[in-house]
Amino acid sequence: MAKNTARAGAANLAQRHTFGYRVKTFFTRYWMLHLMVLPGLIYFLVFKYGPMYGLIIAFKNYKGAVGGVKAIFGSDWVGLRHFKTFLTSTQFPRLMRNTIVLSLLRLAVCFPAPIILAILLNEVRIRWYKKTVQTITYMPYFLSWVVVSGLLKILVGTEGPLNALLGHFGIEPIYFMASTKYFRALLIISEIWKTVGYGTIVYLAAISSVDVELYEAAQIDGAGKLKQILHVTLPAISEIIAIMLILQVGRIMGDNFEQIYTMYSEAVYEVADVFDTYIYRTGIIGSNFSYTTAVSLFKSLISLALILLTNKATKKLGSSGLF
Repeated sequence: MAKNTARAGAANLAQRHTFGYRVKTFFTRYWMLHLMVLPGLIYFLVFKYGPMYGLIIAFKNYKGAVGGVKAIFGSDWVGLRHFKTFLTSTQFPRLMRNTIVLSLLRLAVCFPAPIILAILLNEVRIRWYKKTVQTITYMPYFLSWVVVSGLLKILVGTEGPLNALLGHFGIEPIYFMASTKYFRALLIISEIWKTVGYGTIVYLAAISSVDVELYEAAQIDGAGKLKQILHVTLPAISEIIAIMLILQVGRIMGDNFEQIYTMYSEAVYEVADVFDTYIYRTGIIGSNFSYTTAVSLFKSLISLALILLTNKATKKLGSSGLF
């Protein structure tokens, strides 16, 4: 009897160490958490992973007139022809240059802006003033780029208040939205104005979790506000900064399409035309689906490589990285 009990216990223990038992336990024990994740999982499966079979048209001469899956798999195979056409076109250098320049400007100017604002707000001790500033800076985020670009066109138009102010100093009106000299600056300034407040939420949350005793110890050692920020605040939120940087680098090849599309015109294509706007004009408006799918796939592969390199670099610098 004792031997049978021992054998049954050993068999039960062995069963618990099997892969199938662990998977079953994982899903049954945490079923409520899996239920919460399910809507997001369905969204990504339907709208992100499901359409990926359509990438095959980048290697085919897609005939959209047939329609449906039949058109995708029934089109003639052309291999890397569309990639070669794009890489040897006159558009490629301009698109690559504009995409990289605008993205680097965002990394250099827009990325640090919410970090700086979060640190400044953390130092404010008047609660009502802090809440007021937070509310004012958050509000533009909830405006669409259509509204923001409309307001900007009114502000910097030839008859707008900015040109009226310049006129008082004897300066001729400047159409900033059609100027290759000023357009990139308008993109960066408008993005900071729209997103800086919302971007501070993550950093303020990270700063609020920093142990107060660290600041007290720094004060005892004679550290002023600036040294406390440099040696306490920034190291404490470095992990969050690293993760946000990796996510931002992933956008280098995928600029803010809505912002640029609602603001640019043919006059500033030379400094504003990027991959996404080119894909929209050539693919959606021009109905050149196979070619622009190849362009989009090329852009996505470069973005993936940049994310992997940035994640590896942040790990080398001591961060845990994104994955």
